[in-house]
Amino acid sequence: MADKKIKVTLVKSVIGTKQDHRATVRGLGLRKLNSSSELEDTPAVRGMIHKVQYLVKVEG
Repeated sequence: MADKKIKVTLVKSVIGTKQDHRATVRGLGLRKLNSSSELEDTPAVRGMIHKVQYLVKVEG
């Protein structure tokens, strides 16, 4: 499972969100709006995505 990749894209601005949600978005490697990051499919990454699911789009 760990050899699979997930593409995560920031589709909503982090302005006005909680500080820890902003930190989670940065931890996923996302900076600006519409920036994308290719990440390993691990339980830790999935938990981070779940926390900020209202800000990001995930592609298998």
